[in-house]
Amino acid sequence: MEKIRVLVVDDSAFMRTLISNMLSRDPNIEVVGTAQNGQVCLEKIPKLKPDVITLDIEMPVMDGLTTLEQILEKFPTPVVMVSSISDESTMKTLHAISKGAVDFIPKPSNSISMNLSVLQTEITEKVKTASKAKIKVDKKSKITIPPSAFPFNNKDTIICIGASTGGPRALEEVLQSLPAKISAPILIVQHMPAKFTNSLAKRLDRNNLIRVKEAEMNEIIKSGVAYVAPGDFHMRVIRQGNNLAISLMQDAARRGHRPSVDILLESLTSLSDYNKIVVILTGMGRDGSEGIVKLKEVDQSTFVISESEQTAIINGMPKAARKTGHVNMTLHLDQIGETLINLLNN
Repeated sequence: MEKIRVLVVDDSAFMRTLISNMLSRDPNIEVVGTAQNGQVCLEKIPKLKPDVITLDIEMPVMDGLTTLEQILEKFPTPVVMVSSISDESTMKTLHAISKGAVDFIPKPSNSISMNLSVLQTEITEKVKTASKAKIKVDKKSKITIPPSAFPFNNKDTIICIGASTGGPRALEEVLQSLPAKISAPILIVQHMPAKFTNSLAKRLDRNNLIRVKEAEMNEIIKSGVAYVAPGDFHMRVIRQGNNLAISLMQDAARRGHRPSVDILLESLTSLSDYNKIVVILTGMGRDGSEGIVKLKEVDQSTFVISESEQTAIINGMPKAARKTGHVNMTLHLDQIGETLINLLNN
């Protein structure tokens, strides 16, 4: 197996050294160079031919966003952004992901507070995942949707969407297809750290017709609203009188994830009086597949959509969903929103 070649870009000499040392400890990764700003990065790419680039978002001379655009235009290469945890930086990071960055890692605020082993594991895994990412989407043709694919009755409907790596960009494309007054609530689990999910919800709310917000404990679930699970909290659906409400818990992570798509889906198993639609978008791993199996066991009419391999940046979660044998439809990303509308209007 050839080593993954990484170029580390950061204006801080300390961070360049720290990230390089962490990545170099993995026998499958080789740091082939570093750069102190975007301009130097662009000069080095043709010579070093990296498989993955880690890119600081805040830099002099040429910042991360400008550099990202240049990389994707001139040298299409998977990019992992490195971002400080501030409101401004998180919004810039989400903008970078929407423009084509594969993922991001939060930059530790100082050398004393950082948990080095956790950071090393995170950046190593994200670089490995990024090396498998699809940078250029190949959509040769639309997938034909048979009219008989819509089995729903007149019950109320609840939609759940699960996503991981590449998810923010995919969520944006799905939600922008939906009307403001869509006749169902949407519950979203996006694998993302605390403090970033609120920025994600605000960005999605600003860029789409449907209202999007970070979910709150005991909040009554309403049609026409998309609720994003807060980072570091599992989200469940519970009954509260005649309504459905949101429950947020910090139970143990499921397969390393909190929030977990599986836990959200499992909370729907008792809702026999609701139609249920599950959408599994891009992401590494198999979160969501167990929840799909449990939902189908109690309600065969649960309708499951997986994003196609052609459009998924990382095909892990959609592929795992399809392996359960319970996926009703596999669609290109740009067909999912339209299909949700058709299901609700059937």
